[in-house]
Amino acid sequence: MLQRISVHNLALISDLEIEFCGNLNVFTGETGAGKSIIVDSLMLLIGGRYDKSMLKFGEDKGYVEGVFETDDTAVLEELGIECDDGMFIVTRKFFKDGRNEIRINGKQITTAMLRDIMSGYVDIYGQNEYQSLLKTSEQKKILDNFVFGRDVKITDECAALFDEYKKTRSAMNKLGDTRARAQRIDILKYQIEEIETAAVKRGEEDDLVERRHILMAAERIKTALAEIVDGIDGDNGAAGQIGSAIHAAASIGSFGDGYSAVEERLRSVAIELDDIADGVRDELDGMDGSENELDKVLARLDKIRALKNKYGHFDAMTAFLSEAKEELAHAENGEEEYAALSKKERELSAKLYAACVRASEHRRDGAIKLAAKILPELADLGMPNSRFEVVFSPMPTEDAFIEKTTAVGFDEFEFYLSPNVGQPLKPLAKIISGGEMSRFMLALKLITGDLGNIGTMIFDEVDTGISGTVGQSVAKKLCRLSRTRQVLCVTHLPQIAAMADSHFYIEKTDDGNETHTRVTALDRNGQIGEVARLSGTKGVSSTAMRNAEEIKDFCDEYKRSAE
Repeated sequence: MLQRISVHNLALISDLEIEFCGNLNVFTGETGAGKSIIVDSLMLLIGGRYDKSMLKFGEDKGYVEGVFETDDTAVLEELGIECDDGMFIVTRKFFKDGRNEIRINGKQITTAMLRDIMSGYVDIYGQNEYQSLLKTSEQKKILDNFVFGRDVKITDECAALFDEYKKTRSAMNKLGDTRARAQRIDILKYQIEEIETAAVKRGEEDDLVERRHILMAAERIKTALAEIVDGIDGDNGAAGQIGSAIHAAASIGSFGDGYSAVEERLRSVAIELDDIADGVRDELDGMDGSENELDKVLARLDKIRALKNKYGHFDAMTAFLSEAKEELAHAENGEEEYAALSKKERELSAKLYAACVRASEHRRDGAIKLAAKILPELADLGMPNSRFEVVFSPMPTEDAFIEKTTAVGFDEFEFYLSPNVGQPLKPLAKIISGGEMSRFMLALKLITGDLGNIGTMIFDEVDTGISGTVGQSVAKKLCRLSRTRQVLCVTHLPQIAAMADSHFYIEKTDDGNETHTRVTALDRNGQIGEVARLSGTKGVSSTAMRNAEEIKDFCDEYKRSAE
């Protein structure tokens, strides 16, 4: 349950802290006082969308923080969020630029993660939920939650068989029938041959690019090499000059060992120059075919790059080749495998159909039970002549069921209601008014609320379109609900306000410079005064306060009997 909420710089709230009780918490106040801000705060804590317009004017940042207590911390612990004594704190900071930062017990999470986590702890019921209930997808969730609850053995069987069926069909489609398989074999053989014939080597493209660079500079290189040869072996080349120097050194060698050493060194230089000249001549001679080689290099590069565009880089191409060979082996021996898969597909289809039928029968029986439970609740809520039915489409035959099947079965159904005598059953979206929707939703919550571990239920103006004795019935229903879980309720009805275990009055004030929303926890006398105000008799009738006190006494007595 939600123990405490702290709000800073949200809309008209500068700073606010509210402590909640574990039963029925009621919010009242004049229209426009800021009750929606409290709901917005709660919505932010459970993953609602943040809009920068929600930030208090003139401020750069704000936050909402909620302290929760639960007996079930498994979901949080799976995400690595530690909880001491079942306590966890949700903090949502928001900023002027539209950013927001969310943490649970200090661990940062995303909005989607917050929404998923908090859906197991808090259930909110308001105008948006009215709209979602009109969708058949939401109606399917509600019915399945009621019918199967935590015993999901039947739907788990459907889901497992459906998943295996899809995998089998996928394998069959990949393998293909005889004609498709023959076409696939031709394609695979072509691809394998194309890659193997090319025989691309690792790093070959880089080597070719480097060689292309050299070949495209061939003329410049040839000119330079020719100049090197001429500089060594030309008419005035270094070799001739060194030869003259050797001759001169030899002519004076008898005059000292030093001159003989000079001769030897010069002869070594001459040998090195000859070796360099020979190497350069060979390189120069090899350049004669550079144009042909360039054409070959460019053609090879084009080939490798074309393959790379089709199959990826070297590692990807190698992996593709391996997978293609494996697939070819399967395809060439696919007749037998396809027959085996076809047999498995038929067997799975039969099992899946049987499981879907079981789920459908269970679901249809459960739908009757749901109607039997909803009708008395609606009668208590001022709709005694209502008729409610879950209308199912005809159960498909085994030959045609698969196209309508999902992981939870093949049923297609919709909630139908007739709220008044003489009206035919029609889909909710076509028959129900705002007040009727409020009561229908409340009846659903009362019936399905015990099916999960939801610790906190929030009702935003559950009294839409109702008053009088119906309002008293709604108050009793909320009281009954709050005996097993925490309930937070925004209301305009005195009957609901009088039933509060904790009552908070919301008002708008200004100090001449700014407007603020303030929340005050009311004591018993304050509650009685607010009940009188909501009744419209405060300040009008001398007995207004006495009547309000009598309503409060009645509600207190009812709460004691509901314990």
